[in-house]
Amino acid sequence: MNVPAAIVADSMKSINKNNHYSAKEVALGGVLTALTVIALFLASILPTGRISLYVLSSFFISIIIIESGVKAGFIFYVASSIAALLIVPSKIDLVPYVFFFGYYGIAKHYIEKIKILWLEYIIKIMFFGITAAASYFIAKTAIGNISLKISVVLIIALVVIVFIVYDFVYTLFTVYYHDKLRKILKLMM
Repeated sequence: MNVPAAIVADSMKSINKNNHYSAKEVALGGVLTALTVIALFLASILPTGRISLYVLSSFFISIIIIESGVKAGFIFYVASSIAALLIVPSKIDLVPYVFFFGYYGIAKHYIEKIKILWLEYIIKIMFFGITAAASYFIAKTAIGNISLKISVVLIIALVVIVFIVYDFVYTLFTVYYHDKLRKILKLMM
Protein backbone atom coordinates (compact mmCIF):
# COMPACT_ATOMS: atom_id res chain seq x y z
CA MET A 1 0.00 0.00 0.00
CA ASN A 2 1.60 3.23 -1.14
CA VAL A 3 -1.11 5.52 0.12
CA PRO A 4 0.97 7.15 2.92
CA ALA A 5 3.63 8.38 0.49
CA ALA A 6 0.94 10.06 -1.60
CA ILE A 7 -0.62 11.55 1.52
CA VAL A 8 2.70 13.04 2.60
CA ALA A 9 3.34 14.46 -0.87
CA ASP A 10 -0.10 16.10 -0.77
CA SER A 11 0.46 17.53 2.70
CA MET A 12 3.94 18.88 1.90
CA LYS A 13 2.18 21.76 0.12
CA SER A 14 1.20 23.12 3.55
CA ILE A 15 4.80 23.80 4.59
CA ASN A 16 5.95 27.37 4.08
CA LYS A 17 8.31 27.83 1.13
CA ASN A 18 11.35 28.61 3.31
CA ASN A 19 10.91 25.61 5.67
CA HIS A 20 9.55 27.63 8.58
CA TYR A 21 6.86 25.97 10.61
CA SER A 22 3.69 27.75 11.63
CA ALA A 23 2.67 28.20 15.25
CA LYS A 24 -0.02 25.55 14.72
CA GLU A 25 2.56 23.04 13.49
CA VAL A 26 4.87 23.75 16.44
CA ALA A 27 1.96 23.47 18.89
CA LEU A 28 0.86 20.20 17.29
CA GLY A 29 4.41 18.89 17.61
CA GLY A 30 4.47 19.80 21.30
CA VAL A 31 1.13 18.14 22.02
CA LEU A 32 2.10 14.98 20.12
CA THR A 33 5.48 14.88 21.85
CA ALA A 34 3.69 15.00 25.20
CA LEU A 35 1.31 12.22 24.13
CA THR A 36 4.28 10.15 22.96
CA VAL A 37 6.08 10.58 26.28
CA ILE A 38 2.88 9.69 28.19
CA ALA A 39 2.51 6.50 26.13
CA LEU A 40 6.16 5.60 26.74
CA PHE A 41 5.90 6.39 30.44
CA LEU A 42 2.84 4.12 30.72
CA ALA A 43 4.69 1.40 28.77
CA SER A 44 7.45 1.54 31.37
CA ILE A 45 5.19 1.27 34.44
CA LEU A 46 2.22 -0.88 33.38
CA PRO A 47 2.58 -4.65 33.71
CA THR A 48 0.80 -5.41 30.42
CA GLY A 49 -0.03 -3.73 27.12
CA ARG A 50 3.47 -2.41 26.45
CA ILE A 51 3.51 -3.33 22.79
CA SER A 52 0.18 -1.52 22.28
CA LEU A 53 1.64 1.60 23.85
CA TYR A 54 4.77 1.43 21.68
CA VAL A 55 2.54 1.07 18.62
CA LEU A 56 0.44 4.04 19.75
CA SER A 57 3.57 6.12 20.32
CA SER A 58 4.72 5.35 16.78
CA PHE A 59 1.53 6.66 15.18
CA PHE A 60 2.14 10.24 16.30
CA ILE A 61 5.10 10.74 13.97
CA SER A 62 2.87 9.95 11.00
CA ILE A 63 0.66 12.90 11.94
CA ILE A 64 3.71 15.18 12.08
CA ILE A 65 4.93 13.91 8.70
CA ILE A 66 1.50 14.47 7.13
CA GLU A 67 1.12 17.95 8.60
CA SER A 68 4.67 19.28 8.39
CA GLY A 69 6.85 16.93 6.34
CA VAL A 70 9.63 14.42 6.90
CA LYS A 71 12.14 16.97 8.24
CA ALA A 72 9.67 17.90 10.98
CA GLY A 73 9.12 14.18 11.58
CA PHE A 74 12.81 13.72 12.23
CA ILE A 75 12.86 16.71 14.60
CA PHE A 76 9.80 15.22 16.35
CA TYR A 77 11.55 11.85 16.72
CA VAL A 78 14.65 13.45 18.28
CA ALA A 79 12.59 15.70 20.58
CA SER A 80 10.29 12.91 21.75
CA SER A 81 13.24 10.58 22.34
CA ILE A 82 15.10 13.18 24.40
CA ALA A 83 11.95 14.10 26.36
CA ALA A 84 11.27 10.43 27.07
CA LEU A 85 14.87 9.87 28.19
CA LEU A 86 14.49 12.75 30.64
CA ILE A 87 11.08 11.70 32.01
CA VAL A 88 10.70 7.92 31.76
CA PRO A 89 12.36 6.30 34.79
CA SER A 90 13.31 2.99 33.14
CA LYS A 91 15.63 3.79 30.24
CA ILE A 92 15.73 0.17 29.04
CA ASP A 93 11.98 0.42 28.34
CA LEU A 94 12.75 3.13 25.77
CA VAL A 95 14.89 0.84 23.58
CA PRO A 96 11.95 -0.29 21.37
CA TYR A 97 10.90 3.32 20.77
CA VAL A 98 14.35 4.78 20.19
CA PHE A 99 15.54 1.92 17.96
CA PHE A 100 12.38 1.21 15.97
CA PHE A 101 8.93 2.59 16.79
CA GLY A 102 10.03 6.21 17.07
CA TYR A 103 11.31 6.59 13.54
CA TYR A 104 9.47 3.82 11.70
CA GLY A 105 7.16 6.39 10.11
CA ILE A 106 10.15 8.10 8.49
CA ALA A 107 11.61 4.81 7.24
CA LYS A 108 8.17 3.72 5.97
CA HIS A 109 7.80 7.00 4.08
CA TYR A 110 11.06 6.50 2.20
CA ILE A 111 10.65 2.77 1.62
CA GLU A 112 7.17 3.25 0.14
CA LYS A 113 8.57 5.62 -2.49
CA ILE A 114 9.88 2.50 -4.27
CA LYS A 115 6.32 1.73 -5.49
CA ILE A 116 7.02 -2.02 -5.90
CA LEU A 117 5.01 -3.67 -3.14
CA TRP A 118 6.95 -6.94 -2.81
CA LEU A 119 10.29 -5.08 -2.75
CA GLU A 120 8.96 -2.62 -0.19
CA TYR A 121 8.00 -5.46 2.13
CA ILE A 122 11.37 -7.19 1.73
CA ILE A 123 13.14 -3.94 2.65
CA LYS A 124 10.73 -3.26 5.54
CA ILE A 125 11.26 -6.76 6.94
CA MET A 126 15.04 -6.43 6.60
CA PHE A 127 14.91 -3.01 8.28
CA PHE A 128 12.78 -4.44 11.07
CA GLY A 129 15.12 -7.43 11.46
CA ILE A 130 18.18 -5.21 11.80
CA THR A 131 16.52 -2.92 14.36
CA ALA A 132 15.07 -5.88 16.28
CA ALA A 133 18.47 -7.56 16.45
CA ALA A 134 20.11 -4.32 17.63
CA SER A 135 17.40 -3.89 20.28
CA TYR A 136 17.83 -7.49 21.42
CA PHE A 137 21.59 -7.14 21.83
CA ILE A 138 21.25 -3.83 23.67
CA ALA A 139 18.66 -5.33 26.02
CA LYS A 140 20.80 -8.44 26.49
CA THR A 141 23.80 -6.27 27.36
CA ALA A 142 21.79 -4.14 29.79
CA ILE A 143 19.78 -6.92 31.43
CA GLY A 144 22.12 -9.88 31.14
CA ASN A 145 21.47 -13.36 29.85
CA ILE A 146 18.13 -13.75 28.06
CA SER A 147 17.10 -17.36 27.72
CA LEU A 148 14.58 -18.43 25.10
CA LYS A 149 12.48 -21.53 25.72
CA ILE A 150 11.15 -21.89 22.17
CA SER A 151 12.76 -22.14 18.76
CA VAL A 152 14.48 -19.02 17.46
CA VAL A 153 13.09 -19.75 13.97
CA LEU A 154 9.55 -19.86 15.39
CA ILE A 155 10.11 -16.59 17.23
CA ILE A 156 11.42 -14.91 14.08
CA ALA A 157 8.47 -16.16 12.02
CA LEU A 158 5.95 -14.94 14.59
CA VAL A 159 7.66 -11.57 14.98
CA VAL A 160 7.73 -11.03 11.19
CA ILE A 161 4.00 -11.81 10.99
CA VAL A 162 3.32 -9.37 13.83
CA PHE A 163 5.45 -6.75 12.05
CA ILE A 164 3.49 -7.16 8.80
CA VAL A 165 0.24 -6.70 10.72
CA TYR A 166 1.74 -3.65 12.46
CA ASP A 167 2.77 -2.13 9.12
CA PHE A 168 -0.73 -2.70 7.71
CA VAL A 169 -2.37 -1.15 10.80
CA TYR A 170 0.07 1.77 10.58
CA THR A 171 -1.05 2.36 6.98
CA LEU A 172 -4.72 2.15 8.02
CA PHE A 173 -4.11 4.70 10.78
CA THR A 174 -2.32 7.06 8.39
CA VAL A 175 -5.13 6.88 5.85
CA TYR A 176 -7.79 7.27 8.56
CA TYR A 177 -6.01 10.30 10.01
CA HIS A 178 -5.62 11.90 6.58
CA ASP A 179 -9.19 11.23 5.43
CA LYS A 180 -11.18 11.66 8.67
CA LEU A 181 -9.33 12.89 11.79
CA ARG A 182 -7.42 15.63 9.99
CA LYS A 183 -10.66 17.31 8.96
CA ILE A 184 -11.96 17.16 12.53
CA LEU A 185 -8.72 18.61 13.93
CA LYS A 186 -8.73 21.40 11.34
CA LEU A 187 -12.14 22.45 12.63
CA MET A 188 -10.81 22.60 16.19
CA MET A 189 -7.69 24.64 15.27
